[in-house]
Amino acid sequence: MSDTPPPVALTAIEVPPRARPSTYPADLVDKIGGREKRILGDRFGLRNFGVNLTRLPPGSASALRHAHEKQDEFVYILEGSCTLVTDAGETPMAAGMCAGFRAGTWDAHHLVNRGDADCLYLEIGDRTLFEKVIYPDDDLMILPGEDGKSVYYRKDGTPIF
Repeated sequence: MSDTPPPVALTAIEVPPRARPSTYPADLVDKIGGREKRILGDRFGLRNFGVNLTRLPPGSASALRHAHEKQDEFVYILEGSCTLVTDAGETPMAAGMCAGFRAGTWDAHHLVNRGDADCLYLEIGDRTLFEKVIYPDDDLMILPGEDGKSVYYRKDGTPIF
């Protein structure tokens, strides 16, 4: 982060999208399609939680289906519609709807856009260190490194990065 003071306010949609579409390994990035994230929380220097404005074009996904050990997540649909996929099944979501994912339940989730128009939503999550994330549908897991930050592994324990 720079020494420049954070803005007092900004127009979220004018924040440039994240340059790198995902931190996933190269062989899994295509599974999320054309997802576009605008990282808002960092713009204000937030340390305890992150806030992203995310656009899902048709055919894209919010993430690989995943579940967190320690980090809570929340999504609020602003425009369009998508499908929430969890261990319990699928739930259609439209503008004005929201969903929350409590840490430690191991209910894997993600949003997919199977429609013909973009879906725009806010995602909010905390930044707890020493986090474990599972991906039941993919050969991926995240475990904490010695400094508590995320390290990507294959399910057989082979480090990816």
